Amino acid sequence: MFSKEESAKIRKEFWTSFGKSFPRKWLLYNTNIKGFTFKFVADRKKAMICLDFEHPDEIANELLYDQLLALKNILLTEYLSDVIYDEAYELQESGKIIRRIYIEHQTKFSIHNKNTWRDCYEFFVEKMSKFEGFFYEYEDIIKQAI
Repeated sequence: MFSKEESAKIRKEFWTSFGKSFPRKWLLYNTNIKGFTFKFVADRKKAMICLDFEHPDEIANELLYDQLLALKNILLTEYLSDVIYDEAYELQESGKIIRRIYIEHQTKFSIHNKNTWRDCYEFFVEKMSKFEGFFYEYEDIIKQAI
């Protein structure tokens, strides 16, 4: 086990190394849609990329999620065949329930095991690039939801 300080240091090193290995400006929070964000997630047991719906207005969340449901077939067939839609995803840190569309890294991963980092980085780059491509292609349709 790692102390909190050691774990924080490893997490910081993981993300710094990712940024240096794959220098690129990612879309992430810059969707221009409130509460509609792309995220990289990495912890002791898993890694994934996500699209989270956390608009303060629950109706807006529902409308955005429904719009993405309408585009699900396109997302699955043309961009990310392994994407998962979850309208009641529980965030481990807070217990908060959100809507989330995500892709999990299928290879064994732990942020504490540096030997797993490279595969995770390649997963992040490949999948997030496709996810962003989908968003840019259908951005106008998505924004029509709210």
